[in-house]
Amino acid sequence: MTHKQFEEFILSLPGVWLDYPFGEDIAVYKFGKSNDGAGKMVALVAEGSNPLRVSLKCDPLLAQNLREKYETVLPGYHLNKKHWNTIICSGQLSDEEIFDLARLSYQLVAEA
Repeated sequence: MTHKQFEEFILSLPGVWLDYPFGEDIAVYKFGKSNDGAGKMVALVAEGSNPLRVSLKCDPLLAQNLREKYETVLPGYHLNKKHWNTIICSGQLSDEEIFDLARLSYQLVAEA
């Protein structure tokens, strides 16, 4: 999966927009806008990563199960390790599985 493919998917979800609050190296995809215009993080992508590295919010139990099952699913880099996973998109998980996890992240954020 390329960053462009992931970005096209994640930006197709209602209310998702791109921001760079941590600098130009980390693309942050957010949902909604709060009173301060910040929104809530749905996904983070390390710009220029090869293979692509995507961080997604996840149910804590599922997050742990995915880490145990896949060596390319790691605790969220610089994020709450209980609620976030970083996925190295090297082919161990299919693009569709990653999109499913992105949908879950979106649901968790949008329903909060």
